[in-house]
Amino acid sequence: MLDIKLIRANRDAIEKKLKTKDPEIDLSAIVALDEQIRTLKMSAEDLKASRNHLSKEIGEKKREKQDTSALMAEVAGLGDKIAALDHQLGALETDLNQKLACLPNLPQEGIKISPDPKDNVCIKSFGEKREFSFPFKNHVELNERLHLFDFKRGAKISGSGWPIYRDMGARLEWALINYMIDTHLDNGFQMWMMPHLVRPEIMFGSGQLPKFEKQLFKISDEDYQLYLIPTSEVALNGLHFDEIFKDDELPKKYISYTPCFRREAGGAGSSERGLIRMHQFNKVEMFAFTRPEQSEEMFAQMMASAEEILQGLNLHYRNMLLVTGDMSFAAAKTVDIEAYLPGQNRYYEVSSVSNCSDYQARRSQTRYRHKEEKPEFVHTLNGSGLATSRLMVALLENNQNEDGSVTLPVVLHKYLNGIKELRPS
Repeated sequence: MLDIKLIRANRDAIEKKLKTKDPEIDLSAIVALDEQIRTLKMSAEDLKASRNHLSKEIGEKKREKQDTSALMAEVAGLGDKIAALDHQLGALETDLNQKLACLPNLPQEGIKISPDPKDNVCIKSFGEKREFSFPFKNHVELNERLHLFDFKRGAKISGSGWPIYRDMGARLEWALINYMIDTHLDNGFQMWMMPHLVRPEIMFGSGQLPKFEKQLFKISDEDYQLYLIPTSEVALNGLHFDEIFKDDELPKKYISYTPCFRREAGGAGSSERGLIRMHQFNKVEMFAFTRPEQSEEMFAQMMASAEEILQGLNLHYRNMLLVTGDMSFAAAKTVDIEAYLPGQNRYYEVSSVSNCSDYQARRSQTRYRHKEEKPEFVHTLNGSGLATSRLMVALLENNQNEDGSVTLPVVLHKYLNGIKELRPS
């Protein structure tokens, strides 16, 4: 969430920056509401000062055995006015916070300004597109003989967008997850196993609520009001909700594997069948808490750890620095790592690394303190490390052979009891 003091001091500049993410943003209502609140607070403070003065005078008169009934009536009247103002202020401040919560994070300086994802900037690529000497298959066609996934039974159980991994498909998925976890552990990340359901305030802290309410799955009954996590970023961000770090405790580098749940998936049509877009998918998430001056170095470390995984799998990918209009709601800077999928003839995001500056920390009240100084907000960073579904597609399609078999990368052999190839049956 943005600091109202920042908007108050730089309204035009902040609005201009926010419009690079969402051209419809208008800060007029927020500024007007803030001014109204400040005026009412001054009135309330004046009334409280008058009440305090009268209370002191009442005390003096009582000691002198003088009549205080008129003064006491005046104090009571002031109390009623103060209570009414406080009630009005509470409602206005709630309204202001709700409006502030709907504003995205500010993009960092130097991020390209554009509403169009086609303007994203390629800052690095690894490897080359594979040239096939035979008619290649997409992963759904490969699956007809490899029997790695069962889309029909998944749809029977839960509906479209809920795939089932079977036999070697399940084992290969688990191998990928373990390979990714081991890579991040080697790179100094600490592993956590997080809940898959979280409270509304934890969703709010990461920036999912209120804006993305309709994209989330939730449980709401007389005993529980919980949300299924769209990514373990949400739960990891909530680990230190309303906590204060000592500055020498930072940075913190965490990873967590969880399934992820999203309503928005599944509606893109036949070109995105199979594992391309789903309601449930698996992901290893990187997350970090840092002091502000540490966040860019941490961003580089998270990028390197994600790239190491793709390079170990020998997959061609490119890094795309996102323009302002394509960045996520909470991000100040984002680089998407996109793998090439031959069956779709296009690049797809398999990782997205973001620096969220102090945006999530302000919503979650996650701070750090240097010695005895006033606490400051930490910076938070997150990154897919990686999402397995599209990674699985890239692995299968790029490593297929003419007979329909798939050669498995060497780094996965130890997780599959030495199995080096998937054979059709």
